[in-house]
Amino acid sequence: MRLKDKVIIITGATSGIGKSLAIRCVSEGAKVLIHGINKADGEKLVNQLGESAYLCIADLSDQHSPKKIVDCAISAFGKIDSVVNNAAAIERNNLLKLTAESFSKTITINLQSALFLIQAAFPYLKQSQGNVLNIGSINAYTGESSLLAYSISKAGLQTMTRNLANAHGVDGVRFNLINPGWILTDREYADQVKKGLPENWPDSLGKENIPSGKMSTPNQLAAACIYWLGDESKPFTGSVVDLEQFSIIGRNPEK
Repeated sequence: MRLKDKVIIITGATSGIGKSLAIRCVSEGAKVLIHGINKADGEKLVNQLGESAYLCIADLSDQHSPKKIVDCAISAFGKIDSVVNNAAAIERNNLLKLTAESFSKTITINLQSALFLIQAAFPYLKQSQGNVLNIGSINAYTGESSLLAYSISKAGLQTMTRNLANAHGVDGVRFNLINPGWILTDREYADQVKKGLPENWPDSLGKENIPSGKMSTPNQLAAACIYWLGDESKPFTGSVVDLEQFSIIGRNPEK
């Protein structure tokens, strides 16, 4: 077991990528603090995972939530080895449609809450010589035109990861980030149907979008995260890893 007896906080873990990662972490021997805002889904997941999981319901737009999450983890398990900042608000907006309220909400949930969760957990991470894994997005490099605020928030998360890695390597705490590409989560499926795609849209994508012919899944991404949460990845820190089916930086689609 690659994460035996490690205690891991995962935000946004009641569904999607976070849920898959929580299940994978427990299978690798970890204890997981499941954070989310959907109590029913969270309770169902915790019941599935048993004594190795504990649920903390907290709205990340509330400035007191980071401390609440850390307190829940310490109360439940007594230590913290890793923090996974996975939760994210995804609102479709562009320059002409973006409002101050929407921008503030996205930045608060996607970036600010992640920073202050790290701050709250840092004394425990330093004690355990632990690590932080931030879940970014390939949108951090440019992003879709309709994901302006989201793309900005993920770019900030990427810079924050490198800054903290540079500052706290001497403390023995590591900071790394994964930029997922297009992942077939339940939320992504519903979002694309809402935008007008047919219900079978994942099966009718072209090779220019999905070279392998099948979309990447939350389970596949979760498997890749385990390395960065475990001791195998020591002493690497400040890494930004793009997990997509084609090259992102400098990609020039065939014409």
